Amino acid sequence: MICYTVTVSTGSQWFAGTDDYIYITLVGTERCSERTLLDKPLYNDFERGAVDSYDVRVGENLGEIVLVKIEKKKYWVQDDWYCRYITVKTPSGDYIEFPCFRWLVGDKEVVLRDGIARLPQDDKTSLVKQHRQKELETRRKTYRWKEWQPGFPMSIDADRHRDLPRDIQFDSEKGVDFVLNYSKAIENLFVNQFMHMFQSSWSDFGDFEKIFVRIKNTISEYVMQHWKEDFMFGYQFLNGCNPTVIRKCTKLPDKFPVTHEMVSVSLEREMTLEQEMEAGNIYIVDYELIDGISANTTDPCTLQYLAAPICLLYKNARNKILPIAIQLCQTPGEDAPIFLPTDSQYDWLLAKIWVRSADFQHHQTITHLLRTHLMTEVFAIAMYRQLPAVHPVYKLLIPHIRFTIAINTKAREQLICECGIFDKANATGGGGHVQLVQKAMKTLTFRSLCFPDMIKSRGVDKKDELPTYFYRDDGYRVWEATKSFVSDVVHIYYNSDETVQEDEEIQAFIKDVCSFGMQDFDHCEFPKSLKTRKELTEYLTVVVFTASAQHAAVNFGQYDWCSWIPNAPSTMRRPPPNQKGLADVNLIIESLPDRGRSSWHLGAVWALSQYQENELYLGMYPDERFIEKPVKEAMEKFRKQLAEITSSIKKRNEGKRLPYYNMSPDRIPNSVAV
Repeated sequence: MICYTVTVSTGSQWFAGTDDYIYITLVGTERCSERTLLDKPLYNDFERGAVDSYDVRVGENLGEIVLVKIEKKKYWVQDDWYCRYITVKTPSGDYIEFPCFRWLVGDKEVVLRDGIARLPQDDKTSLVKQHRQKELETRRKTYRWKEWQPGFPMSIDADRHRDLPRDIQFDSEKGVDFVLNYSKAIENLFVNQFMHMFQSSWSDFGDFEKIFVRIKNTISEYVMQHWKEDFMFGYQFLNGCNPTVIRKCTKLPDKFPVTHEMVSVSLEREMTLEQEMEAGNIYIVDYELIDGISANTTDPCTLQYLAAPICLLYKNARNKILPIAIQLCQTPGEDAPIFLPTDSQYDWLLAKIWVRSADFQHHQTITHLLRTHLMTEVFAIAMYRQLPAVHPVYKLLIPHIRFTIAINTKAREQLICECGIFDKANATGGGGHVQLVQKAMKTLTFRSLCFPDMIKSRGVDKKDELPTYFYRDDGYRVWEATKSFVSDVVHIYYNSDETVQEDEEIQAFIKDVCSFGMQDFDHCEFPKSLKTRKELTEYLTVVVFTASAQHAAVNFGQYDWCSWIPNAPSTMRRPPPNQKGLADVNLIIESLPDRGRSSWHLGAVWALSQYQENELYLGMYPDERFIEKPVKEAMEKFRKQLAEITSSIKKRNEGKRLPYYNMSPDRIPNSVAV
């Protein structure tokens, strides 16, 4: 008898092991083995984290082993099993790896290819071609597109987390239950005594410390101390939670009639406003997308308000970005005063608070939800539908879409749904957030997801003009390191541009993203096909960067910048002032969120800023889906580049009162999972 030794690795996550019967069939080019039960007498097989070996005996040599079929059959009760990989040792002593990294649920059969990545044109035999096609047919039935809201990017066809395929669910649904996590956060933050105190205003700014004092950190405490200062206000447009809206202003829009006389006292270079603009010292932030969005009306006892302000910013002689003019609506007129630093202390402070509140809405709904979470889900669904597990791009992308569909489904189930948590404390709750995504979709283009293009389009790409724009500088370096890694992988498998054009699966993936995921919206300008390795490299860099670095940059600083409520109000309870001279401390306190909404807001930004347990950071690939040496060398090169970036960021941050580390690779998770 000829003996093949089969080694089976069971996952180490909770409930990965099984007591069910596991059968294996080896499929060779000459013949197949008998269906063999993998079982050792008086031994508990397939325990969590176990690596078990078994002998499969055959009468004749099977030839080259091309497929491994695993079957799971119920023993006593239904018992899921997570198989990491199977290794087959042939009679000649060769080892063949068959990556699995999936759950077997119920009485299920899984057929595995060996670990060598192959393009569709590399497969020559009908056996492997059929296997490839069958896998994709099954996936397309499992991963279906669905429109959650009109005008949104398409999402997964599943109403609840438990309805998702087991392979993309969280290991523990309890760990990502938003209601549970927010309640836990509120309890941990010792603010549960306030969480039901809706309509109850704080007495003064110092009163906010009652919910803040428990978990101060370096940045959040600095924000609390300096939030009123113009320097702190301007700095956040560069390195805060939403560093993607500031743009150079070369011409004032007609709707924002700021004159030189209004701002001359703020200008330091003995130049006119026009000359300052020509010199590149004037910047603008415009929240036009919020104009016309419905404010939250879910609580009839509390009126809530939104504004769509425009803010003019000035780079002074010390390269600090300072606000010099604010208009709180999009239409100029007598009831739309332009607030200035020379106005009364409280008029100017209230105008800045309104800008910060608008920025919070823009950040949460557009920068964070739409442009990272929802876009990564589009890429993920298209990948599952169009790329089989043996495809090199599937192997490249899957670590970067880990748990993304799951977290988004959970968000639609509990967070952004009707009567969800988002409605409790946010001015765009109750449907405004849906309208805002729909409007923002009309400005979302493929090129705006390419980091260098996005930076350049806003005129903020020159380091000498904005030397403290760390989001840009760190982002450039992480983008280039990621692009270099992706390029290395692409060039390993695609030896020419023609190879890209001939890869029908990658072309189907690109088309699925555009035609289904983005619903073929003309304005989105997503490509429907790719012709060169350069284009493919850029496209895949967008996917990886959006899911990792961009999401980290706009997500994990939320507690730093938004935990001091007056600096990032999630809602406003008085309308924006339509004339000067009205503001005082009482009006500001009555405008800011009440005690209940403040507590929910604090719980939210704390929960959203937490890393996952056993987080996998950029460059960490513990699931060895690639087995080829050149790819492993490319991964090692990538990790070294990332380590160098991390080291230089750490060195730059030393001694800084406001360190910037949101783009530091050691703090960038591989995927959108929170």
